[in-house]
Amino acid sequence: MSKSPLKIAIAGLGTVGGGTVQLLHDQADLLASRAGRKLTLVGAAALVKPSDLPLDGVPFFTDARVMAKDCDYDVLVELIGGAGGIALDVVKTALERGRSVVTANKAMIAHHGVELARIAEAKGGNMGFEASVGGGIPIIKSLREGLSGNAVGKVMGILNGTCNYILTTMRDSGRDFADVLAEAQALGYAEADPTFDIDGIDTAHKLAILVSLAFAMPIDLEAIACEGIRHVSALDIRYADELGYRIKLLGVASRSEAGVEARVYPAMVPLSFPLAHVSGPFNAIVTEGDFVGRTVLEGRGAGARPTASAVVADLMDLARGRVMPTFGVPVDSLMPLPAASSGAHHSAYYIRLMVKDEPGVFADVAAALRDEKVSMEQIIQRGRAPAETVPVVMTVHETDEASMLRAVARIKALGSVADLQLIRIENL
Repeated sequence: MSKSPLKIAIAGLGTVGGGTVQLLHDQADLLASRAGRKLTLVGAAALVKPSDLPLDGVPFFTDARVMAKDCDYDVLVELIGGAGGIALDVVKTALERGRSVVTANKAMIAHHGVELARIAEAKGGNMGFEASVGGGIPIIKSLREGLSGNAVGKVMGILNGTCNYILTTMRDSGRDFADVLAEAQALGYAEADPTFDIDGIDTAHKLAILVSLAFAMPIDLEAIACEGIRHVSALDIRYADELGYRIKLLGVASRSEAGVEARVYPAMVPLSFPLAHVSGPFNAIVTEGDFVGRTVLEGRGAGARPTASAVVADLMDLARGRVMPTFGVPVDSLMPLPAASSGAHHSAYYIRLMVKDEPGVFADVAAALRDEKVSMEQIIQRGRAPAETVPVVMTVHETDEASMLRAVARIKALGSVADLQLIRIENL
């Protein structure tokens, strides 16, 4: 090998950072043969030096900012996490020095990606963030390179393994959300504060990145409507099964003449569609291009080894000299597109009511739907319990969301309705 080694400094030695160090060590010969040069670790930074990682002879820093400023490296790998703070500081320092950056930090890319890409372009560095979306799934490379001959009209997927694990376990066990969440926290699948995952924020960060890549537009996190899974009950999951669906937390973005619509929400996915069968902590992403049609990528969405695999994929591109603009086109070519009206969104819907078992209830509900021109498709009601509320489940044909929400507001105002849950149906 005649080429000099690719010199790598890594900031953050937690789960993903440790996995990356281990992969670089264990696969050193394989990586060198494929890259035509060695990938050499020349610096590592963390608050405490881990004793279980192969870091002998590697300069160690307890301050990642010092390493980013003073260490002699070609590429800095940022695996600290967080949208700002030290993670953003070290990335900016590296880029300002004209170095390249590889990161798994979806929050930082979602909030500051365009700014960082602009610095990289101005200073001659490059940014890789394959590991920021989908763990080991090569979706960034797919959108930025593999589908570059297509106008992408839609991208959607299961982007959060924690939520998918919770929903899968609820279905398999029949237990309710709070119980399964507590178990997921005990097993380490969910954080002590799970808000980031279960309220859809993590999925929104990832979707914002995909939207920019798919539609060549600046990242606009604020334009993504976000709804989590707290309100999904075991009862809803049982009815979904009966109706031929699985409930999944989806990130969905589409482009039309009306503009771009990007949303995160729990949806009923038909069993005939591949996403319905993605279980546990796995992720899956669907794209639709005008020439290639539909593609589906599935794999482990998190964890030390899958995410480290994605980090090293970016390092291999840099080692080979294969680089692309951060978002597929130069920053100045990213064009803002109008946001499509959420009220104009068309979907079928699942509605679950808890109603008092008394005469006239259904007539009132039907009238609210009729007045908003929402057409019922099917109804499920079983048994009677005069002293209690009983579930009534219905699905409605595709309608615009504004009409559906007006009908829902009227139904909720009925004295006979104790609870109402609304879930979109993705008829894919």
